[in-house]
Amino acid sequence: MNRRTVLQAGSLGALGLSMGDLFRLQAADNKAFTQASGAKKEAKALSVIQLHLGGGFQQQESFDPKPEAPVEIRGQFGVTKTKTGDHLSDNFPRTAKVADKLSIIRSVVGKVPDHGIATYHLFTGHTPTAVIDFPQMGSVVSHELGKRTEMPPYMMIPKKHGFMGGTGFLSSAHGPFELGSDPGGRSYQVRDFQIPKNVSIERLDRRQTARQIIEQRIRKLESDPNVLNTMDGFYKDAYSLLTSPKARAAFSLDDESEAMKQLYGSDVVGLKGPDNRYHPKGLAERLIVARRLVEAGVRFVTVTYGSWDCHFDVKRSTLDQMPALDAAIAGMVTDLDQRGLLDSTIFWVTSEFGRTPKINKDAGRDHHARCYSMLIAGGGFTRGQFYGASDATGAEPARDAAPLEDLLHTIYHQLGIDASKELLAFGTRPIEIIKGGKLVNGLIS
Repeated sequence: MNRRTVLQAGSLGALGLSMGDLFRLQAADNKAFTQASGAKKEAKALSVIQLHLGGGFQQQESFDPKPEAPVEIRGQFGVTKTKTGDHLSDNFPRTAKVADKLSIIRSVVGKVPDHGIATYHLFTGHTPTAVIDFPQMGSVVSHELGKRTEMPPYMMIPKKHGFMGGTGFLSSAHGPFELGSDPGGRSYQVRDFQIPKNVSIERLDRRQTARQIIEQRIRKLESDPNVLNTMDGFYKDAYSLLTSPKARAAFSLDDESEAMKQLYGSDVVGLKGPDNRYHPKGLAERLIVARRLVEAGVRFVTVTYGSWDCHFDVKRSTLDQMPALDAAIAGMVTDLDQRGLLDSTIFWVTSEFGRTPKINKDAGRDHHARCYSMLIAGGGFTRGQFYGASDATGAEPARDAAPLEDLLHTIYHQLGIDASKELLAFGTRPIEIIKGGKLVNGLIS
């Protein structure tokens, strides 16, 4: 049973029995999985917004330019100076203006330059094995921290792909709720939170009342009413979620101004306009919905954008996708800061690996996992910092190497989760959330 199935409103009547099952699964899971070691830490952050750039994001044309290197390494772009006195590629003029509010990590170290393995590693903190399927980071957050409000704790915009893994040895109740629809699309609608068209709120209320009457009659026949009392609580949670104006409004863009959309870059187009495959529309709207979901209480939101596997013509890939990305990053950081949410929200820009230092014969860059870059802001991470450095060509870390496990460990720490803690897989086998990860003290304030 996956999360989309159990959240289908109206799948068994207008109330949706399957949504009640979701809450039952979550409650059962809290009993079935216990920690073998580790203590809960004080949280510096309440939520994470992860912007994932799938395919392998080119750090040389973005966060780690090499202006002094030969042209076959530095590429065809220059640099822009940030407010901190450092430099980004000139493809990121807006991000450069908010660099005092974020950290750029230039020394991330992965393991395998393979899309599937590296994506799984990023999302779980483990490389795949034939024995154990590990849970995604968002699923661990859901399991460890639970819900903040009536909203699901883990969501994906618009959806996930198979490389990211799943809930692993955790219950399927902790899988991501996928919107299944693009907020930037013309027919955007979150199907799972829509009451069927032929059922009004009043009719839903009547069915809820009818169910209560039936339950009262059943109670008279039950020798042990505890089971029915428990299910009643699950139904109340599901009913509250379906009928909550706050929950329904969290997915909507109706009250977002045009100025706010432009802050995130909704009007920015790539080299060949908005309708080519290298510049998918909707990044601005996806991130605005992510911010709205965090405001409504979602703990972990993953947004996917773009196609960054630039083996051919890295210049075209850059010019088509990075203007929108630059605007969106700057808009998100600015918006979170202005709303007072940046201190409690981690904004994290990821890719499964970076690109090779040297441009290949097809004017592109190939896979490179030994040293690449990420961006992180808010949630107690140090502001205005360029952490670590790559060598002169960008091939290896020159100082302060940041293995991916250490970075994930640090994000868990900021959320109040001890990543060295062991969860029980298969009911008996203790498995560390992150094996061998260490806190990167230089990244947190």
